[in-house]
Amino acid sequence: MHDAEQIDPLLAVRDLRVTLPTGDRSEVEAVTSVALSVADGERVGIVGESGSGKSVTGRAIAGLLPTSPRVRVEGSIRIEGREMVGAAPAAWNGIRTKTVGMIFQDPLTFLNPTMKVGDQVAESIPRSRAGRRDEVRHFLAQAGLEDVENLERRFPHELSGGMRQRVLIAIAIAKRPTLIIADEPTTALDATVQRKVLATLDEAVRTLHTSLILISHDIAVVSEMTDRVYVMYNGRVVESGTTSQVLHAPEHRYTRALLTSVRSLSDDGTPLYSIPPDLRRSLSEEVGHAS
Repeated sequence: MHDAEQIDPLLAVRDLRVTLPTGDRSEVEAVTSVALSVADGERVGIVGESGSGKSVTGRAIAGLLPTSPRVRVEGSIRIEGREMVGAAPAAWNGIRTKTVGMIFQDPLTFLNPTMKVGDQVAESIPRSRAGRRDEVRHFLAQAGLEDVENLERRFPHELSGGMRQRVLIAIAIAKRPTLIIADEPTTALDATVQRKVLATLDEAVRTLHTSLILISHDIAVVSEMTDRVYVMYNGRVVESGTTSQVLHAPEHRYTRALLTSVRSLSDDGTPLYSIPPDLRRSLSEEVGHAS
């Protein structure tokens, strides 16, 4: 286990605030005063319901929020000691090229439909590196794909959802990043394919000795993959700690409600439990008063 408060963590986020437009003139603070850190080689989960701010947080860390005067990112995002809030686009491109790899929820949205799979993986490999075609096949195989000589010549629409997700993993690891941010990487997949993709991601992170941020609404997924976890609700971190602590001895009542609302890890047929509306209203008021 790494010390989350080491002097120079790989990633240090402090007082992160993200404001997004919601209409012609209105806006919302989607992320409010978030602080988190990731050490070298550490695996960190961010969990919460849809709308909790977890994906916005991940995209802010990767510099992938829309460029607009109405999109404001404030606070501090330090990656390998370098302050990135307010950094120029070229600086962010450098971070995404060498340091941070992203794996998204919907591969078809982020894969180029007009490019063959092998060419898209090759784009993530430095052009100065010899034997790029062999490396493309290596990373496709490392991402759990088979018959890579044939696969690299195919287009994304010719692949299944699970195969496309593995291609995104191959693209992410091809740049040999020090941090991978996986945002709901298995949400659209069935349970069997989901487990295979997570096992592939787990193996890739272990092989590359890469740090990981796993963003998910599924606590069961996060419990199997991470060392520490941050629980988000309504744009704020309401609880954090080691994954074991948060799972087995949660302190915040939202975390307890969230844990109760998912099926048991053994899938023993226990019925789903919904967070009651009165508790949700109370939690919203509590978080609102905190701001």
